[in-house]
Amino acid sequence: MSVSRPLRTGLAVALLASAAVACGDAGGLRGAGSTPTATSPARLWPQLTPASSPAWNIDEADTEVVKGVTVPGDDLRKVDPVAIVRAEIAAHPKDYRGPTAIYRDTTARMAACTSKPAAGKATDGKATDRTADADADADTTAAGTCPVLQPYYRDLTGDGRVDLTLGFRLLPGDAPDLTAVRVYTVDKHRLLRVMAWEDAVSAVELAGRSVIIRSPSDLADYEYRLQWTWDPEQKAMLLTHDEMLRTRHGQPPGHPSPTTTATVGLSSTADPSPSPSPSVTP
Repeated sequence: MSVSRPLRTGLAVALLASAAVACGDAGGLRGAGSTPTATSPARLWPQLTPASSPAWNIDEADTEVVKGVTVPGDDLRKVDPVAIVRAEIAAHPKDYRGPTAIYRDTTARMAACTSKPAAGKATDGKATDRTADADADADTTAAGTCPVLQPYYRDLTGDGRVDLTLGFRLLPGDAPDLTAVRVYTVDKHRLLRVMAWEDAVSAVELAGRSVIIRSPSDLADYEYRLQWTWDPEQKAMLLTHDEMLRTRHGQPPGHPSPTTTATVGLSSTADPSPSPSPSVTP
């Protein structure tokens, strides 16, 4: 029930009165000093002609229909995440196939993945990657550990159906610990990728309609924080925040555990039991 304006006023008066009594016990109300004068932004170089196009293309609003993968009943939990990664490998052979492909080891390790139907309950969206204990349960072969991380399911587009957030390791890559993060939805009964990003990942989180990726910085005690948010007009996840933040006391931010987790390493199924917060491992 919403609070009416007169009742809010009465509550505010009561709270101020109680605060005054509490402060009076310590010697009365005290001023906090003068309020700093607000300063409006100063525009520099107004004679410059405003740019009309971006200097670099970061593939904003870049979406792609995943070929060869169907979505039974428009339910993403019935789609095999391993099949999705294999479809991406097939669609981009220059990056994944051949002795000179930048992510050739990802393709080699796909042999360690067991295709199983992914089903289960959606998470609360607080997602990270893997724990050391969970890694012990991952399927392995002589080719190594399956690079596909556990899938997470949450409605990011607001259509009432769960969307899929999926990660997989990019090996060997240009840099160590490189991870691909993808978001998929269903559009006209097709599997549609609405976000793609590759980075050295410290943590991944889901919040509301957003995906948040934290990455290490070259500066000690700092990290990058990138946030993608669903845009209903573009029908894609757009990069809405890109910032560098100081970590708390020089430590990485805490990794909250998902309320439901998956059996890791492959096309996994969600388990309603709590799980410790995971960390990325190749």
